[in-house]
Amino acid sequence: MQDDLLKKIISHAKEYGFIFPSSDIYDGLSAVYDYAQNGVELKKNIREYWWRSMVHMNDNIVGIDAAIFMHPTTWKASGHVDAFNDPMIDNKDSKKRYRADNLIEDYLGKIEDKINKEVEKAAKRFGDSFDAAMYKSTNPRVLEYQQKYDAVNTRFNKAMNDNDMAEMKQIIEDCEIVCPLSGTRNWTEVRQFNLMFSTQVGSVSEDSSTIYLRPETAQGIFVNYLNVQKTGRMKIPFGIAQTGKAFRNEIVARQFIFRMREFEQMEMQFFVRPGTEMEWYEKWKETRLKWHTALGLGEENYRFHNHEKLAHYANAAADIEFKFPMGFKELEGIHSRTDFDLKQHEQFSGKKLQYFDPELNQNYVPYVVETSVGLDRLFLAVLSASYKEEKLEDGSERVVLNLPAPLAPVKVAVLPLMPKDGLDIKANEIFNTLRKHIYCVKDEKDAIGKRYRRQDAIGTPYCITVDHQSLEDNTVTIRYRDTMAQERVNVADLVNIVNDKCSLNSLL
Repeated sequence: MQDDLLKKIISHAKEYGFIFPSSDIYDGLSAVYDYAQNGVELKKNIREYWWRSMVHMNDNIVGIDAAIFMHPTTWKASGHVDAFNDPMIDNKDSKKRYRADNLIEDYLGKIEDKINKEVEKAAKRFGDSFDAAMYKSTNPRVLEYQQKYDAVNTRFNKAMNDNDMAEMKQIIEDCEIVCPLSGTRNWTEVRQFNLMFSTQVGSVSEDSSTIYLRPETAQGIFVNYLNVQKTGRMKIPFGIAQTGKAFRNEIVARQFIFRMREFEQMEMQFFVRPGTEMEWYEKWKETRLKWHTALGLGEENYRFHNHEKLAHYANAAADIEFKFPMGFKELEGIHSRTDFDLKQHEQFSGKKLQYFDPELNQNYVPYVVETSVGLDRLFLAVLSASYKEEKLEDGSERVVLNLPAPLAPVKVAVLPLMPKDGLDIKANEIFNTLRKHIYCVKDEKDAIGKRYRRQDAIGTPYCITVDHQSLEDNTVTIRYRDTMAQERVNVADLVNIVNDKCSLNSLL
């Protein structure tokens, strides 16, 4: 069922100009996608919502745009050259390569699904008196599933922490995990694979040195920390935000735009006094969850997942997970990164990256709390939560994207009932007035019902129909996407009506 939903979303995204496979005329390039005419608008609006709330609405956060290419020592200092690896395993029969950790996570996800199904069945049986927590702690079948989950999860976390590839393979064998394609358990050993793309810089290869396409945007912030702090006269605590492309040579890229080789991140590094980082970590967790739920995609679709296995630089980490068509997956990470990054760059560059705190009258290397959200993943979250197939009262069906109005690619479609009798001229007048305030389109082709359906499918919140009455009394019919209700309004009121609902201010 959920697989079907993802397939429908992929197909809808292509048919209605949101996302195309990259180089589509050459049969595409695996795990690389192009944002089409509606997709680029939706993506821009999401980015703008993040930027305005993160940078413009905070007095102590500023933005930068660091280059994609960086001095190669940056990646040595950050640990990416030595430790940016994924555990890979091959199935000898299908010749397919998988991430070993993903295979185990999927296995654990299936056990979780079984527990949830048991709880759902019991909830239906017992009705309002049902106590889910009590049921989970007493039902023998649920307890058996939970025991199995905990045993595998404990082994898995330890193997990941210890970088124990042999144990990862052993878990896959003990859990009898099969290749999704061949259905066999004929596995190779698990081995590490570095995810960075490398290239040469310089005019001739002998003079060139290896540099990397950045695998994350955070390091561009760390190496600019002192420049920004001094030129902006920033006082701790303060943050530096940026959005931009990052690149990872994902061997197993899958699930549409959820995991790609070229993707966009929206990150903010918040520099704090050592010892206050946990307080800020909790604050940012709460702030970021509020930001997501303000979109109105359903609070039940979000949850926190606290990391048991911490990255080498972190003393606390949590993900905000979203219920995608393929289940709950990471949408945004909030990490307390300690002073690891700045200290590493101090050591490798030989430059002091300290802050003089006038209140304490001392120098120190700040601690960092990071919030990092994948723009493409957020795009997929918005798209998948908004996609609806509705049966209407007259028996017909429509596909509608209930996108939050401020994010919708097109805010208003102006539809002359027919492109003659002066209706087209009146529609042009209205269109030219509205386009100064918001992004709108004029659509004259096909019957009016067909045009409504087309706008529903791309998520346009408002359709304005210009008819013969419009020429007499300067009123038009405005149709609301979600309810399909229509009302007669004065042309002079249109800008206020639409601006009120479509402005990002309504989210902020």
